[in-house]
Amino acid sequence: MSLKLTVSGLVALLQEVVETNFVSVTVEGEISNFAAPASGHWYFTLKDSGSQLRAVMFRNRNRLVASLPRDGMQVVCSGSVTVYVARGEMQLVVDGLTQGGQGQLQAAFETLKAKLASEGLFAMERKRPLPSSPQSVGIVTSATGAAIHDILNVMGRRAPDVRLLLRPVKVQGDGAAEDIAEAIRELNQYGGLDVLIVGRGGGSLEDLWAFNEEIVARAIAESEVPVISAVGHETDFTIADLVADLRAPTPSAAAELVAKNRQELEAHLDHLIIRLQSRFEQSLTLVTERLAGFEGRLKRIALDFKGLPDDVDGLEQRLVLAMSTRMRQFTDRLGMAAGLLETLSPLLQLDRGYVIASREQGGAGLVSAQALSPGDQLWLRFSRGQVRARVEEVDS
Repeated sequence: MSLKLTVSGLVALLQEVVETNFVSVTVEGEISNFAAPASGHWYFTLKDSGSQLRAVMFRNRNRLVASLPRDGMQVVCSGSVTVYVARGEMQLVVDGLTQGGQGQLQAAFETLKAKLASEGLFAMERKRPLPSSPQSVGIVTSATGAAIHDILNVMGRRAPDVRLLLRPVKVQGDGAAEDIAEAIRELNQYGGLDVLIVGRGGGSLEDLWAFNEEIVARAIAESEVPVISAVGHETDFTIADLVADLRAPTPSAAAELVAKNRQELEAHLDHLIIRLQSRFEQSLTLVTERLAGFEGRLKRIALDFKGLPDDVDGLEQRLVLAMSTRMRQFTDRLGMAAGLLETLSPLLQLDRGYVIASREQGGAGLVSAQALSPGDQLWLRFSRGQVRARVEEVDS
C-alpha cells in the first residue's frame, strides 16, 4: 500500500534520509557555472562525464581556499549532502576544496592553445588593423541572443549609416563550432564587408566552448576580412580571442570599436576642415594686404611717371654736356701725348746727324763697341736712307 504524502512531506523525508546518511563525503569533479556574488558565498556545479550536482561553499569556509576556483578546474570537495527544501533539490555543502588537477575542457584548451601558438596563429605581426571608416560590417552570432541586440543598439546610436549583415549561427551545443566556421567563410565569399564581429554573450566554459574549437580558430585565421572577437564578458577568454585581429571584451565593446574608428575619422576630418578654413582665411587676408600694398606702390609710380618727360629732357641735356666735356679732355690729353712721343722719337735724333747701327737691316740698334769685332758687317741708318759697312777697327 502506497503512502499518500504532500510535496513538503516527501521532501522532508528525503532530507532526513540524505542528511542522515551523507554527513561527510568527499567528491571529485569539475567545476562549472562558478559564481561568487557580493554575499561572499560561492555557488557552482560539480560534474563528471555522467552527472552533475549543485554545490555551495559559504563565506566562512571559502576564506581558507588559497585561490579563487574557475570553470573547468578539477577539484576535490569535502562536505555534506543536504536537500534544499524550497526547491526540493539535493546539493553539496562544501567545507573544504582543493585542486585535483585540470578539468578535461581546460586541458583541451591548453593543448589547442599551445598547438596554434606554435604555428604562429597568435603572432602580432599577422594581425591587421581595423579599417579607418568601415561602411559594412558582418556579424556572426545568434539571432536571438543578447549579443546581437547589444551590437544593434550601439551601432544604431553611434553609427546608424553603417550597413550591418547578420549571419545567424548556433553559439553553443553540438554543431555550433562548424556553424560558426562556415558563417565566417560565407561572409568572406559574400564580399564587400570591411570587418567581421564574431561572438556571443557570457557563459560557462562549456557554454563558450564552440569558440575554443580548432575549426573556428582556423576559419578566423584564414579570413580575408579583419575579425573582431567578442566572446562572453570581460573576464572570459577563448582561443578565438587569441587568433582574431582584435579582441573586444564584450559584443557591445566590439560595436563601440567599429563606431569609434568611424567617429574618430569624422572628428579628424572636421578638424582638418577647420584648419583648412583657418589657413585659407589667413592666406586670403595676407593676399588682400599684399594687393593693397601693390596698389599703393602703383599709385606712387603713376605719380612719378607724370613728371618723367621733364626728367628725361634734363637727363639728355646733362648727358650731352658731360660727353662734350669728356671729349675735350680726351683730345687735350691725346695732343699732349703725341707731342711727348714726337720729342722722344729716335728718328728725330737722326735728323740731327746721328746714325743707328745694327747687325741686320731694320734690327735693334747697337749701344756698345765691345759687341763688335773687325770684319763684322753693319747696317747704318741715317735720317734718310741706309748703308752697309764693315768694321775695320774697334776702339773700346
